[in-house]
Amino acid sequence: MTLTTDFSAQLDTVIGKLIDLSVDLGGRILGALIIFIIGKFLISWANKLFAKLLIKRKVDTGVQTFLKSMVSLLLYVMLGLAVIGKLGIELTGFAALLASAGVAIGMALSGNLQNFAGGIIILVFRPYKVGDYIEASTGASGTVQEIQIFHTVLVTPDNKVVYAPNGAMSNAVVTNYSHKEVRRVDFNFGVEYGTDFDRVQAVLNSIIAADNRILSTPAPFIELGQLADSSVNITVRVWTKASDYWGVFFDMNKTVYATFNKEGIEFPFPQLTVHSV
Repeated sequence: MTLTTDFSAQLDTVIGKLIDLSVDLGGRILGALIIFIIGKFLISWANKLFAKLLIKRKVDTGVQTFLKSMVSLLLYVMLGLAVIGKLGIELTGFAALLASAGVAIGMALSGNLQNFAGGIIILVFRPYKVGDYIEASTGASGTVQEIQIFHTVLVTPDNKVVYAPNGAMSNAVVTNYSHKEVRRVDFNFGVEYGTDFDRVQAVLNSIIAADNRILSTPAPFIELGQLADSSVNITVRVWTKASDYWGVFFDMNKTVYATFNKEGIEFPFPQLTVHSV
C-alpha cells in the first residue's frame, strides 16, 4: 500500500513538472511567435520609412538599393536574435557556438563577403549606376535595375533578370553604353564597282541632313572605306544622343535601302565568274 502511494505521488510530481515545463515552453514559443510577427511588421514599416528618407535626401538610386538591402538584413538578424533569446537559448552560448564555427562560416561566406566588398567598390567608384546599359567581361549584360549588397540585378533586352555577383563585377571589364550622352553610329554600305562615289556621298549626305536626330557636331563622316572582292564599301559614321542610337541605326538602314533603289544605286552581291577553256 505504501509503495503504491509513493509511486502515485512521484507520478503526480513528474506529471506536474511536465505540465509546468510544457506551459513554460508553450509560453516561450508563443512569445517568440508574437515577437516574430510584430518584428516582421516593424521591419516592413522601418524599411518603407528608410526608403522614403533616402528619396527625400535624393540619394543615388544605386546607393538606395544597396543601403535598403543592407539595413533589411541587419534588422532581420536582430529579429532572429530576439526570437532566439525569447525561446530561452542563451545568447552567450549561441555566440560561443558561432565563434567556434567561425572558420567554417568564414570559408562558406567568403564569396559573399567578396561580393559585399565589391558592392561597396561599385558604389564608391561608380563604373555604372541604376538605369545604365552595361556589358561585362563575365558575360553579363543588360540594364542595371538594382545594386544590392551581394548582387547587381540586370534586365536583358528580352526581359530576363540576371543576378551578377558584385565581386566579379567589380573586377570585370565593364563597357557602359549609357555613360556618355552621345554615341557614334557606324555603317558600312556596299555598292557595285563602277558606281560614282561622289553621287553616293551626296545621296548619303541628304539622308543624314533629313534626320534631325543626327548631330552636326561632331560632323558626319562619309568616305570610301574598302575595295572589297565584290563591292565598294562606303564607311559612314554619325553621332547621335545615346537614347536615339537604335532608332537612328535601324531607320538609316531602311532609308538608305529605299533611297538607293530609287536613285538607281545598285547593291552588290557575291558573284563567281567561270572562264571555260
